[in-house]
Amino acid sequence: MNNNSTNVFQFNLPRFQSWLTIVAVCLLLGSVGLGWVVKSALIVVGLAIATPVIGFLGFFWWLRRSIVQAQCPVCSYQLQGIDGNEIQCSNCGEVLKVERGQLLRETPPDTIDVVAVEVISE
Repeated sequence: MNNNSTNVFQFNLPRFQSWLTIVAVCLLLGSVGLGWVVKSALIVVGLAIATPVIGFLGFFWWLRRSIVQAQCPVCSYQLQGIDGNEIQCSNCGEVLKVERGQLLRETPPDTIDVVAVEVISE
């Protein structure tokens, strides 16, 4: 006779025990008239899951609209910047303003920037 024949119909309940407990508590609260507690908990869990996802998608939507890729008006080097900010060209060092999808110089076009390194007094 086989002693293991009674183990054929056994379930492994530890996997399902936590889910069964949650379902039993929800059914008990619903039958007592506290179904609003279950609904409130489900709404909080749903918001906790949905809020980061919506925030992540909204951030990338904003980022796609705000990043400008254009050439430097001084040296024609390809740059990227966020609309409304100032950037400095990594090739020529010119300070540029990002506005309406293009890069604009901060200084007027015919201005020559001079930096005095050393002043000798005689």
